[in-house]
Amino acid sequence: MTLELTVVDAFTDRPFSGNPAAICFVDEFPNDARMQTVAAEMNLAETAFVVERGEGRYDLRWFSPKVEVDLCGHATLATTHILGRPAAFRTRSGELVCSVTPDGFIEMDFPADPPSEAELPDGTGLGGVRWFGRGKFDGLAELDSAEAVRTMVPDLAGIERLGGRALIVTATGDRTGIDFVSRVFAPATGVPEDPVTGSAHCTLAEYWGGRLGLHAMTGEQASPRGGIVTMRRAGERVLLGGRAVTVSTVSLLV
Repeated sequence: MTLELTVVDAFTDRPFSGNPAAICFVDEFPNDARMQTVAAEMNLAETAFVVERGEGRYDLRWFSPKVEVDLCGHATLATTHILGRPAAFRTRSGELVCSVTPDGFIEMDFPADPPSEAELPDGTGLGGVRWFGRGKFDGLAELDSAEAVRTMVPDLAGIERLGGRALIVTATGDRTGIDFVSRVFAPATGVPEDPVTGSAHCTLAEYWGGRLGLHAMTGEQASPRGGIVTMRRAGERVLLGGRAVTVSTVSLLV
């Protein structure tokens, strides 16, 4: 079964930055084992499979190199970028509606995921933690400074022992126009460091929105590739925004 995939760098306006996702449009979903094998072959943070259902509606599933995930921002943004028009996606996290401005800026309506304070377990290798909590998917640790986030050398084994999908580390921003910085580590899903994690900003928006008293924010994910995510809090939803660039196409012949 030949598959055609398009690789898009998401949450960036420059190629070879942001977070790459491989997007595969199919008439119907292949079996789960096939989709997981393709995701492992692509070896990107996410490979998404998309089935059109008509009238701007699609079914959407996301796979990391190891597992199917419940929510993914950057691959949803990448899919909308390829479509180039508003779309509604039926997913494991409910319906996600995305809009596109004439200049290509994409905004995605995602579920908010406020974190609750929790005790930081021993053996994580984390230092200088001001606050620790957990959202539905991820742990979140506020560190002393943006510099501490930028220079952190993660103990991936310790992070994996935390459980959950990933660990978000964050601190207030250190440059004009950036409200906070973050990095995301997800070794349990086969992604040691995720370049830019849209869904993590469903938690970050609620945490920093409450701390800073803001409803609209801009976050920088300070991974080596880097990326920018805008957020607008809307009750139980968060509107995540960003840009994307198509960088390649891939044909899998087997």
